[in-house]
Amino acid sequence: MSIRILVTGGTFDKQYNELEGTLSFRETHLNDMLDRGRCKLPVAVEVLMMIDSLEMTDTHRASVAAACRGCIEQQIVITHGTDTMVETARVLAATVPGKTIVLTGAMVPFAFGSSDGLFNLGSALSFVQVLPSGVYVAMNGRCFAWDNVRKNRQVGVFEPINPVP
Repeated sequence: MSIRILVTGGTFDKQYNELEGTLSFRETHLNDMLDRGRCKLPVAVEVLMMIDSLEMTDTHRASVAAACRGCIEQQIVITHGTDTMVETARVLAATVPGKTIVLTGAMVPFAFGSSDGLFNLGSALSFVQVLPSGVYVAMNGRCFAWDNVRKNRQVGVFEPINPVP
């Protein structure tokens, strides 16, 4: 049983361009992250796109959904920018039945060294192995159903919309 990891970009894969003073994309850090985390799971990494999630359109989301439907794996982790992760999760929940999909990302680029990305990736890989089919968001060591999560921009964490008492 293999896990498909679909890369879409986001802060996860951004790098600092010293010449321009900007964050940009070159290539995914996923294989380095899996090596650093000593991941021994059978995974297949597929780069779909390398964009900031604020630039993600309905067409991009449709291609992510098509990739999920088209892969043979039943367990899928998607690296995604945090700003529109929930919007993509909504599309996947409506169009990709019968698979376990976990979206994750980072608030700080992996290349910066102090990123939460490695922790979030490890959490997502663990959650995708044990959750039933459905769409989830894994951030900050927690896992949320796609329709009960929001990004709290003031605190910089993901939280449930309706916390369980």
